[in-house]
Amino acid sequence: MIVRCVLVLTSCVVALYAGTVATAADLPRLDPAAAGFDSARLATIDGLVEEMLAAEKMPGCVVCIGRREGIAMLKAYGRRAVRPAEEPMTTDTVFDLASLTKPVATATAIMRLVEDGKLRLSDPIATHIPEFAAGGKEKLTVHDLLTHQSGLIADNPIGDYADGPATAFERIWNLTPLHPAATKFIYSDVNFIVLGQLVERLSGQSVAAFAKRHTFEPLGMAETGYQPAEPLRARTAPTEERDGHWMRGEVHDPRCWKLGGVAGHAGLFGTATDLARYATMMLDGGSLDGVRVLAPETVAAMTRGWPIPGGGERGLGWDKRSPLSSNRGDLLTESAFGHGGFTGTALWIDPALDLYVIFLSNRVHPDGKGLVNPLIARIASVAAGAIVSPRGVPQATTDRPVLTGIDVLVRDGFRQLAGKRVAVITNHTGLDRERRRTATLLAQADGVKLVAIFGPEHGASGTFDQANVPDGKDEETGVPVKSLYGKTKRPTAEMLADVDALVFDIQDIGCRFYTYVSTMLEAMKAAAEHKKAFVVLDRPNPIDGVSIAGPRVDEGRGTFVGCHPIPLRHGMTVGELAKMFAADLKLDLDLTVVPCEGWRRADAFDATGLEWVNPSPNMRSLTEAFLYPGIGMLEFTNLSVGRGTDTPFEVLGAPWLDGRPLADALAARKIPGVAFVPIRFTPAASKFKGESCGGINIAVTDRAMLDPVRVGLEIAVALRRLHPEKWEIEKVDLLLLHKATLDAIRDGKGADAVLETARDGLKEFGRRRQPHLLYQ
Repeated sequence: MIVRCVLVLTSCVVALYAGTVATAADLPRLDPAAAGFDSARLATIDGLVEEMLAAEKMPGCVVCIGRREGIAMLKAYGRRAVRPAEEPMTTDTVFDLASLTKPVATATAIMRLVEDGKLRLSDPIATHIPEFAAGGKEKLTVHDLLTHQSGLIADNPIGDYADGPATAFERIWNLTPLHPAATKFIYSDVNFIVLGQLVERLSGQSVAAFAKRHTFEPLGMAETGYQPAEPLRARTAPTEERDGHWMRGEVHDPRCWKLGGVAGHAGLFGTATDLARYATMMLDGGSLDGVRVLAPETVAAMTRGWPIPGGGERGLGWDKRSPLSSNRGDLLTESAFGHGGFTGTALWIDPALDLYVIFLSNRVHPDGKGLVNPLIARIASVAAGAIVSPRGVPQATTDRPVLTGIDVLVRDGFRQLAGKRVAVITNHTGLDRERRRTATLLAQADGVKLVAIFGPEHGASGTFDQANVPDGKDEETGVPVKSLYGKTKRPTAEMLADVDALVFDIQDIGCRFYTYVSTMLEAMKAAAEHKKAFVVLDRPNPIDGVSIAGPRVDEGRGTFVGCHPIPLRHGMTVGELAKMFAADLKLDLDLTVVPCEGWRRADAFDATGLEWVNPSPNMRSLTEAFLYPGIGMLEFTNLSVGRGTDTPFEVLGAPWLDGRPLADALAARKIPGVAFVPIRFTPAASKFKGESCGGINIAVTDRAMLDPVRVGLEIAVALRRLHPEKWEIEKVDLLLLHKATLDAIRDGKGADAVLETARDGLKEFGRRRQPHLLYQ
């Protein structure tokens, strides 16, 4: 027994670590109002369930809803059995929990072993199960399996289990992944069968025995476990017939059954009230009734969102938001985690709401049909919406840095590129957290051969400020550098002849006419045409991933500075844009996005802890990046936007312009987040070099309120009114690429009307981008 003492004044609070059996009192049963729920709203669950019973989507179910202080709703509906004889459903019915086994038994056991120092999430499985290395699986890690990124098959053939458990495991050890690790999300029972065996190898106990000793007994979950005995079997909800008898207390999953009823992916049985004890433990940071099963830091790591290929997030053993989240309530917060089971079970826990929702049914009884996931999601939303007294649970946090795609690639041993000849599209911004160049890291990586570097506008070095960037040679790696901003903007067949995969790693700034994403799209088209893999090493959008502004490109008017119908400010990362481009254009492309970790959509670059590197010669600060979508939009007209000064995109002017009336006109508009100061400046280079220009300094006063596209359009409206003859309005459209907005400015319409016109298509774009978003 391990005893942890916490001194509070003169007292000692003793937390008995798992291995000690709790003296379990029943969780308190609370009136819904006392638990902070609107009772009338919670009561609407009755109608939802009765509707599904009438539609014969299930024979019956048990619903349990609660918070840390106790259970607010526990109710049985319908029938436990309809064949061979009818039985009423009761709240103490024991259910085959199916895949709830994965998080509640197996993942919890794995995390306990991590706590005990017997395992690391980054450990290759083969370190502990050497036979698993066969078939190219030697580098698959514990983390890969917990998050279903191993590339292993969802279920190997049932015939593999026909000759007994020993032979079944030999066949599992010899499986070959369908995809390289971390390139595809495949929800796989095989992953958790292997993890169950890992628990046994490290502990000397089956996953059933380990979970009983370290999780269920300490939590007082007396009616939860594998292979229930009498009298629990008599209270068990039957599922289907097998070999002429009803499965009752006998696992439904055929592979688990062939393995003797104990496995890491299925086999667990339990009741709603037992699961409520588990959920309360998770809400309370790993402890219940003075017994600690997991440390708070472990719970935080287990339930945080880990990005998965293709978009979405998984926890360690848990679902967060993924292609399998159909039973997730729409009103649950981003902190929610949960899981479902094939037999008709689900558990969702939301620490931010201090809420758990347990739904247990035997929807496969009697004929293997039934459907409950939509009902579960609706019940979870009702529960969340019924809360009138929010009581978020303080969460243990981990101080984890933002990792860019190259950081993740390095950490994962370059597995996504194993055995490939690669060309990398990159520049001076392609650096990891240690300031090591992506190109150099690829050149030095085991199992990867770097054959070329392709440079975008300003070249691979980021130092060219000219229309045509030449080819060259990279001094550090010795590989050739080919320009994608010179004779060609798309990789040619010759350039790709010795390449298996194109890798893209460039820091974008979140503005449509910044050409790095155009280079990416051209390269994606070339990769699709020549059957090359395409891998995007993602990076944060430095001006946040939430804000969308400015009109979309008019249909049929795409150019290199408007390569796709997206707004001026799109609020997406390059990885998300790559997914959108591939889907919208129906590219036949083997696309992999290696997501960032730790970045939140609402975060600007200065919240990431990453070091700022000027993405291009005149993009010298985050403030300039924020202003660029609006001020940069005006630079093809007869205005200087500050190129050749110390503060490009923070000043604007021309020799013919008096900044004072312009500043006054803009100040009268009371534009949030920005002020305008009349100035004079003389560019040392670029447009109006050596000429004194009158104009304005655009001073950001509140970045949270700043809409840079509005700023640019307001300036355009004011210039059209003040200088209709001098200002060359037509060239605005070279970057705006939206005729209706240009016409509104030209026709002298007021700023409000122009802004409304510029919002054309934003709602549709917001819907269109949603499936491609990778971050919360």
